Amino acid sequence: MKHLEERRKRTYAGGGEKRVEAQHQKGKLTARERLNKLLDEGSFVEIGTFSQTNLEDASSLDYPNPGEGVVTGYGTVSGRRIYVYAQDFTVAGGSLGEVHARKICRVLDLAAQNGTPVIGLNDSGGARIQEGVYSLDGFGNIFYRNTLCSGVIPQLSVIMGPCAGGAVYSPAITDFVFMVDKTSNMFITGPQVIKAVTGEDVSSEDLGGAATHNNTSGVAHFFAEDEEECFSQIRRLLSFLPSNNVEDPPLAEPREPELDPEELLEIMPDNPNRSYDVREVIKRVVDGSELMEVHGGYAPNAVVGLARLNGQAVGIIANQPLVKAGCLDINSSDKIARFVRFCDCFNLPLITFVDVPGYLPGVEQEWGGVIRHGAKILYAYSDATVPQISIILRKAYGGAYIAMNSRSLGADLCLAWPTAEIAVMGPEGAVNIVNRRELEAADDKKQKRQELVQEYRDRYANPYIAAARGWIDEVIQPLETRAHLICGLEMVGTKREQRLSRKHGNIPL
Repeated sequence: MKHLEERRKRTYAGGGEKRVEAQHQKGKLTARERLNKLLDEGSFVEIGTFSQTNLEDASSLDYPNPGEGVVTGYGTVSGRRIYVYAQDFTVAGGSLGEVHARKICRVLDLAAQNGTPVIGLNDSGGARIQEGVYSLDGFGNIFYRNTLCSGVIPQLSVIMGPCAGGAVYSPAITDFVFMVDKTSNMFITGPQVIKAVTGEDVSSEDLGGAATHNNTSGVAHFFAEDEEECFSQIRRLLSFLPSNNVEDPPLAEPREPELDPEELLEIMPDNPNRSYDVREVIKRVVDGSELMEVHGGYAPNAVVGLARLNGQAVGIIANQPLVKAGCLDINSSDKIARFVRFCDCFNLPLITFVDVPGYLPGVEQEWGGVIRHGAKILYAYSDATVPQISIILRKAYGGAYIAMNSRSLGADLCLAWPTAEIAVMGPEGAVNIVNRRELEAADDKKQKRQELVQEYRDRYANPYIAAARGWIDEVIQPLETRAHLICGLEMVGTKREQRLSRKHGNIPL
């Protein structure tokens, strides 16, 4: 018994006092401290405590790399069971070797078998070089399990230190990536290698820090100022998610919006070419006026996130007129498509707020493959089988109207405000084409243009034309939005849909 307690004490000490102190000086907690912060108090149960590579030291109290640089087990978050692993940077720099990888694979297998979310806390120097191909095989086994678990259980990756080389691909496969400012880094090749190969001089933070991956690359979904905020974000995200793909998301007590819904009448500008913040519309519709935005810093011309309607968790997708007039482009297409597919995996109904003037024009977009990227939205919505409701707030032009969950892509309920404009293209562009000669002949061209634009809106773009053909189910007043969405979710909440048998589709990646 004494020997067992001594071994446990040795393992719990990690890399020793000096390395623990060095971790703290960097503003970082140790692996076990992090698990205690994340999980409900006293709920963590460790598995694989005494794992080690060198069997010759199996009975010794003086052995290297206690726990093989990773702490694994399970616990609860708000009473719900979660499987976890936390890399321990104080032990061999958290480097991944054969046994380290095996411990992570064990957790992933248990999570999949028990239909339970898994959270990985990443803080590692990368592959354990001295283990060679054993380390590489370990990475491959983890990637394989991440892929098999995708769409079956929620997988969250939390970057709490360095994550480099092959290690970055496990987080990239998982559903959401969290990063902490100034302490998290992700990159395939570090600054030194880049300097040697390309001559570019860049810091670790600029190359792969939390701000870079949240705002520029889109690799990360959540940005936290410190580890405490990061754990709070994880707990909040989990509150919206089911434990697996055959469960429904957890229900909450319904709450009225905290922001005044009457203000919906003031948010939309009278001038259809002026911008507004679509989040202000969403927050006056959803429970408690609370929207947990995902990918908030990336492709800000689109907004995606999680909210509740009458206590039911839903996925929110919206165009953002504040940025690029809400146009779809390469990055926003990827952002929307991936979020739609996540929600469809885990039974979260989709609510889409539409105000889109089209796809962003430009040589850079065309050469960058906006056709291929834009097609991802079409595919994602068409492939989704969860309840889907779209509401057109203002502009819905051309192919972008179709892409934003139109009836033709499978939306179950299509609503529109009286301010909606649904047309092949915007009035100004249409008038330039259709009424070009009439404009050229006019004495007062500005006045004539205004008249023709208004005539186009009245005759060809108003929502009642689409409603007459059944492509819009109801034109509603803004103040009726919340009630119609709640009733709509009740109407299509038991939706069942049969699709053609196939192995899987081929999304235009």
